[in-house]
Amino acid sequence: MVEALANYNIITLGLLASLAAGLATGVGALPIFFTRKIPEKVLNVSLGFAAGVMLAATSFSLIIPAIEKGGGGVAGATIALFGILAGGGFLDIVDKFFPDTNLLANSTNEEANLRKVWLFALAITIHNFPEGLAVGVGFGDGDIVSGLSLAIAIGLQNIPEGLAIALPFIHEKIRVWKAFGVALASGLVEPIGGLLGVGLVQVSRPLLPFALSFAAGAMLFVINNEIIPETQKDNDSNLATHAILIGFVIMMFLDNILG
Repeated sequence: MVEALANYNIITLGLLASLAAGLATGVGALPIFFTRKIPEKVLNVSLGFAAGVMLAATSFSLIIPAIEKGGGGVAGATIALFGILAGGGFLDIVDKFFPDTNLLANSTNEEANLRKVWLFALAITIHNFPEGLAVGVGFGDGDIVSGLSLAIAIGLQNIPEGLAIALPFIHEKIRVWKAFGVALASGLVEPIGGLLGVGLVQVSRPLLPFALSFAAGAMLFVINNEIIPETQKDNDSNLATHAILIGFVIMMFLDNILG
């Protein structure tokens, strides 16, 4: 499959892969057409698995390539260090504009108002941008395997996230189709980030090591600030922790097999 994809324009591949990952939010929201009662345990385990998948993709498809392409050794590690801190710091600044918007924060809160629900959706939408950027950067150096690994990881993460976005709107008596549309739209910023990422690296390849580590830092912030804390709030946190480990080792295995 990788050999066949190598015949296509790398910018097109980056755009399509990030679009597919973004559309996964719509896939995740599909259950709202059949039921409005999704067990929180199911969501937590799904998010835990997704977090593990994203952690592995961040490690093996972003951080390690950033170090290698930065020259390895002290030089490569230094570039990765500053890039990760810059990416995480950037998301931290963005996050300060959206207080109290952690994943699923409103899904069981009966006093949630519509304004807060929209703010929640907007925050997740903005957080999706660096995920698309990561996919684009992954493809930017012509590394199809890295780009595919990231797209798969982010797409898997977007499935429970899409459901988490749609459920608060259902709770606020918003029509199902509208709630689905919001969840789907939240992922459509990812191809924008993907196009920017792959285009930026194509224009200036020396930026690749920093761009990879910046995307890694942004993703690590989302994983540790938004996803993992939500899986550790109840008595089923051990299940979510096991799901994180399973997600990590599966993505690690796939990443190395694809490579």
